Amino acid sequence: QVQLEESGGGLVQAEGSLRLSCAASGRTLSSYSVGWFRQAPGKEREFVAVISRSGDSTHSANSVKGRFTISRDNAKNTVYLQMNSLKADDTAVYYCAADTGGRLLTASQVYSYWGQGTQVTVSS
Repeated sequence: QVQLEESGGGLVQAEGSLRLSCAASGRTLSSYSVGWFRQAPGKEREFVAVISRSGDSTHSANSVKGRFTISRDNAKNTVYLQMNSLKADDTAVYYCAADTGGRLLTASQVYSYWGQGTQVTVSS
């Protein structure tokens, strides 16, 4: 099994930037595709972005395209989410998740392993 831990969240002003990290332990993260999801208060968890095992393929939600970038460093067993031009609507708990199938999927149900989440709050 792989254990995931997110970090990098915090409070930022609108139009600011944050970089989230998802660090893995227990198994090498290169065995999994990794997705980022977020959940705002009173809302369902939603897909943000996903990256393939090698990092050569990514897919992002329309709401974050052009602002968020997902990347990975398999040597460091870490996946990143660079978030620029943040908006108040981006306020949520952000989770990373690993898919053993290595797919680029948006449905949270297919992801087997999850981190505990990191809070991102954007003030307007």
